[in-house]
Amino acid sequence: MDKTVEEKTKKTASLYFEGWKEERPYSLWQSFDKDLARDFSLFITGKLYSRELLAHPVRQLCTIAALTALERTDELKLHIHAGLNVGCPPEEITEAIFQMATYAGMPAVNSALKAYREVLQARNMWPLKSNR
Repeated sequence: MDKTVEEKTKKTASLYFEGWKEERPYSLWQSFDKDLARDFSLFITGKLYSRELLAHPVRQLCTIAALTALERTDELKLHIHAGLNVGCPPEEITEAIFQMATYAGMPAVNSALKAYREVLQARNMWPLKSNR
């Protein structure tokens, strides 16, 4: 086994998901297949999310935008949390969500904003101080 990938997986998972109170995808996967869960985790967190071509905040803004457009609110909450953990300014997360109105429509944006508000409330960051 590649110890470097294992170390990157642990470091990136800690960076992104520290403080997340709900079930993490890894735990869900493990409940069905421990070996496959490990393989998924090593690839997604240890090889993909740990890459340095994009800074962690940029990577999370891309993920937030994609999950908004796809209306995957459960996963979106996790990545909004991760985005805040890696230093995404709340205003930039808001803007990334609003940007999806053109591509995904306002219903997708509204669902994402509700998910975002839930994460902010759980982190005692609601209401946002920078609300224009």
